[in-house]
Amino acid sequence: MERVLFIAQSTGCQLFLSITASSNPICFFLLLYLVILLFHAVLLCSSLWIKTSAFLLVSTGLFGAYFICLMAELTGPRVYSCCNCRNNISLHDDVISKSFQGRNGRAFLFSHAMNVVIGPREDRQLMTGLHTVADIHCGDCNEVLGWKYLRAYEPSQKYKEGKFILEKSKIVKENW
Repeated sequence: MERVLFIAQSTGCQLFLSITASSNPICFFLLLYLVILLFHAVLLCSSLWIKTSAFLLVSTGLFGAYFICLMAELTGPRVYSCCNCRNNISLHDDVISKSFQGRNGRAFLFSHAMNVVIGPREDRQLMTGLHTVADIHCGDCNEVLGWKYLRAYEPSQKYKEGKFILEKSKIVKENW
């Protein structure tokens, strides 16, 4: 008989699984395949993103020792950060559009932003009409990152209200 010890660990939970199987190599590798599927299911249900899979399976028995090691790296969600201080500003999942224009080139429209300071409101004539906006600054280094749409005067632009423009040149990708 062979024993397989499987450990999966993610934020806030650990899974320990000990399985006993016959010493038949075909049964062992079938069992290994099932454990790999279980491992992926555990990680997919957690709040982590999978870059690769990490675990170590060790089995000893009549057919010698099997060591299977798959190296991995687990990371958090993909985020955009301030280009100056790397302060997290928004999640990749919050991107609504990447086809906007900022003051200094391309910009992205986000549904949410975090760790920012919202400046005073002002009416600004933009390419799509008159809007009431407020510049947003990084909460750590005070870099101007873009603006928040507070009010859109054109009915076709109302969807922008409460959304954030982050200039591509002012943010960097993290955990990609």
